[in-house]
Amino acid sequence: MGADHTIEKPIIFFDGVCNLCNSSVQFVIKRDKNEKFDFSSLQSDFAKKSLANEDVKADDLQSIVLKDGNKILNKSSAALTIAKNLNGLWPALYLFMIIPKFIRDWVYDLIAANRYKWFGKLDECMIPSPELKSRFID
Repeated sequence: MGADHTIEKPIIFFDGVCNLCNSSVQFVIKRDKNEKFDFSSLQSDFAKKSLANEDVKADDLQSIVLKDGNKILNKSSAALTIAKNLNGLWPALYLFMIIPKFIRDWVYDLIAANRYKWFGKLDECMIPSPELKSRFID
């Protein structure tokens, strides 16, 4: 099953076959020194079960989804909240939350709609290295 969920950590759900999404996960892992986040691909059984009873719309599944307890964030709100919790200067990006969500999400949606064309697509979900396996939930 991957990570131990007796202590619930926020979970980042991502498109496991998207090169941009996988690169973003690697980016977060390198800057998440305190291991605040766990990860699961949106294609996993865990994601389907975990998000089934949540207010997650079909187009949310084309985005990054952050589940923190009972709170679900997607698109730009998820990305900026993740950045807020990283080491270094990345938390400064959270200032972009002052921009109305419809504008932030318009930019996010533009990138998401073109992510396979611009960054490519994998045939299968990323397989984490043995040292990172505990942070991924199948």
